[in-house]
Amino acid sequence: MLTSFGKFCRKLRVDNDELLKDMADKIGVASSYLSAVENGKRNVPQEWIDKIAISYSLNALELAELNQAVQESQNTLKINFEGFSGEDKIIFMAMIKEFKGLNERDRAKIKEILLKNEESM
Repeated sequence: MLTSFGKFCRKLRVDNDELLKDMADKIGVASSYLSAVENGKRNVPQEWIDKIAISYSLNALELAELNQAVQESQNTLKINFEGFSGEDKIIFMAMIKEFKGLNERDRAKIKEILLKNEESM
């Protein structure tokens, strides 16, 4: 499924009368990798933002649209667990794994706990 980033890139290519391979060559990656990123199989590497902005001379509005598209297209979040106990990691991972299955009441309880802890800091 084409992500927001993929839609942005496709429009950019159409506007510049280019193929996926042309864009891939401009940013220095394989066309198969660019395709995987556009389709949400891989996350958008942060260094691509500057490469695309420079290669296509994006104006401020276009750059803002690109950044928004990148944000919307992210599938994974990298978390630094340094300083966390093994038990904390287990709890965190269990919460992430089960989050989709929680009802609104349970989500609200979790949010309340987290916001209360944030306020006391």
